[in-house]
Order: sequence, then structure tokens, then C-alpha cells
Amino acid sequence: MVDIATRVYNHKWKIDPIVRSLIDTDFYKLLMCQSVFRNKRDTNVTFSLINRSKDIRLADLIDEGELREQLDHIRSLSLSRGESTFLRGNTFYGKRQMFRPEFMEWFEGFRMPDYHLEKRDGQYELTFEGKWPEVMLWEIPALSVLMELRSRAVLKDMGRFELQVLYARAMTRLWEKVERLQHLDGLRLADFGTRRRHSFMWQDWCVQAMMEGLGDKFIGTSNCLIAMRREVEAIGTNAHELPMVYSALADDDASLKRAPYDVLADWHEEHEGNLRIILPDTYGTDGFLTNAPDWLAGWTGIRIDSGDPAEGAERAIAWWMSRGEDPRDKLVIFSDGLDVGKIEELQSQFAGRVKVSFGWGTLLTNDFRGLVPDNGLAPFSLVCKAVSANGRPTVKLSDNPRKAMGPALEIERYKRVFNVGAQRELEVVV
Repeated sequence: MVDIATRVYNHKWKIDPIVRSLIDTDFYKLLMCQSVFRNKRDTNVTFSLINRSKDIRLADLIDEGELREQLDHIRSLSLSRGESTFLRGNTFYGKRQMFRPEFMEWFEGFRMPDYHLEKRDGQYELTFEGKWPEVMLWEIPALSVLMELRSRAVLKDMGRFELQVLYARAMTRLWEKVERLQHLDGLRLADFGTRRRHSFMWQDWCVQAMMEGLGDKFIGTSNCLIAMRREVEAIGTNAHELPMVYSALADDDASLKRAPYDVLADWHEEHEGNLRIILPDTYGTDGFLTNAPDWLAGWTGIRIDSGDPAEGAERAIAWWMSRGEDPRDKLVIFSDGLDVGKIEELQSQFAGRVKVSFGWGTLLTNDFRGLVPDNGLAPFSLVCKAVSANGRPTVKLSDNPRKAMGPALEIERYKRVFNVGAQRELEVVV
């Protein structure tokens, strides 16, 4: 097992880059990229870094030259032969050749496009502009780089002994969580922590700890590279990016209202089984479910990613029942701001009523709260989102208005079109 503290103490970025592979990314990004490549490959999209935690002044913490070195390194990466073989030949979600030959030929010749970086008011403005299938692949590695550079900045003056103690405490904390989760009957838990991880090595250690401590209750990781190396399942379906871009491309209110379902119609043609998971909260879960076509009720399940998770699950159960479906046959995936206490609570509340699964993110792979002075390694909310498509702004409303994004006038328009009423604000932890 890697001695993380020694590697951190001795690291040089050229021999220990933050992102070391094009598949050091979340599985759902590759699934979505294939769908976009097939259906919307000529769409021009802009992605932008958004730091929701304004008190974390990244440009004051992270050296611009070091950031550029890491981003430039990512632009030098290409798919290795072994990685190509893994994607072409492995079975994902019970399906062989998940990735089509045309897509794989494109991906094997792919290099990351250029980026634009500026400093403004203590923050980095980092944007990626170009064809949608190309720029979308920047999201996860860009976030991973910034999160790990922040970790390195905080740890840079710590001695070897201090680092050994720090990581021993963090390992103990995680193992205590694992021991609590060992006793949950029927638990199904996956690592969703790539985008805001403390570091690649730490995420890899967390996955190994879950494999060792939870056995079959640990069902896999969203990180493709770790899934390949550790021989576990690669986990992931789709994300808000798809309906956000499809909606921005809509020419009028009627086509805007249809856009979230057009996305899933395209997805329906390509995937089946446990990849048919609805993410309903982009423009409000209540409106989405009310207006959803009947064929969506036959999908496998729902992922709940904003708002109160228990309320979201109750909405899903009521919706399935109203459409003549048995909720006990359906899968509910919880994935927003989870930690061990909330996992225990939700497992107890919904086991037996639905099939329950968890995508555990930042508080799995980046829980160093209180372990350094001034809580300097506390996780924070950093995202990289599609902000425009073919020159039109994107919008996200969410079930938590604190996660909303887009121009104010467009937000109001989307609220009207999707009939979003009063919303309750919840703290955005990560």
C-alpha cells in the first residue's frame, strides 16, 4: 500500500501529476460523452469554473504557474492501449461493448482542447470553449486539479511527522465510518468522490478501505481509472449537463418544456437496465414528475441530488404508485452531501419500500475537517458547469435554490415554463 504521507512530503508534480490518465474521470462523463457524440457533436458549449464558497480564495492559495503546469499536463495525455482495451472489451452494467467503435476511434485520437485562465478578485476564472464532446471532458479533471492543489498548498509547510499523523487520523476517521456501515443490512454503496477528492492517492486508498471493510456492500467507484486498476465496477449514469444544454438549445417555451424528456428519449434508445436512472431535479422534481411521459415510469429508478433527500424519495414513491408501478421494484440512488449518519438514516427509512443505493462523494474522499489549523482542509463547494450552448445561456434551478445558476431573467423564465413554485433553501455543504 502506498505511503501517502511520504509521497505528499516528497512529491514533484512531473513524476506525480494530479491527473495521470484520460480515464481518471467519472464513468458518467464517458457515457454522456458518447451520447453527445452521437446526438449533438457539433454543438458549441462553454464550461466555466464556479466556486460557490467565496470565502475560499483559490487564486490566493494556488500558484498560477503550478495550475497551468497541471492543466498543460492533462492536455498531453492520450488513451493508452490498456485503457482502450478496458473500455472496448470490459462488461459495464452487464453489457459488453458499452462504448461503440465509432466513439472509441474518436476517443483514442482525442487530446484535451485549450483552456482560458484568468485571476479575478481572489478567484480563478477557468473556462473551456469548443465542441461539446471535447470540452465536457475537462469538467472532472479541472475540479480534481484545483481541489488537490488547494490540499497541497495547505500541506506544503508540514513536516514528515506531521503528515504521517494527519493521514493516520484521516484513515482512522474513515475506518470508523466503515465500521458503522458494516452493520447496515442490504447496504449498497459506491464511491462518487472524484470531483472533490483530497487527492488521487487518497481516493484510491478510500476505495481500497471500502473494498476491505464493506465487501459486497461496496458496489464500485465512479472513477474509471481506479475501477480498472482495482477491478471493481465503474458506476454512473447521467448528470444535469444533458438537460441544461438541450434546454438552452430550445427555440421556444414549448420546446424548452419538452427538452428534459428529449434528453431521456435519446438515452432510452442507447441504454437499458440500471443505466435507465432519472435525474429529475434540474428544473424541479415536482414539475418534472407531474409532466413526465408514462414510459419514464417504467425506468429502473431515480437519483436524488438536491433538496431534502427523504422528501425526494417520498415524491418518487408517490409518483411510481400513481403510475401503477410498484416502488419496491424501483431503485432510489441518494447522492447529495452524504455522510455516514445520513446514510444510516436513509437506509433505515427506505429499506423494504424501495431498492436503496448511495453514491458517497466528498465526505468520503475529502473529509479532513478539523485535522489542520483553521480547518484549512475543510471541503468546499466547487463546480464546473456548462454555462452556454451555441451562444445561449444555460440554466439550472435545482430543488435547492442555493444551487441555481444562470442569468436572472432566464431563471425566471424557466421557473414559469416548468411551473416551479416556492422552494426551500438548504445549506450547500459540498
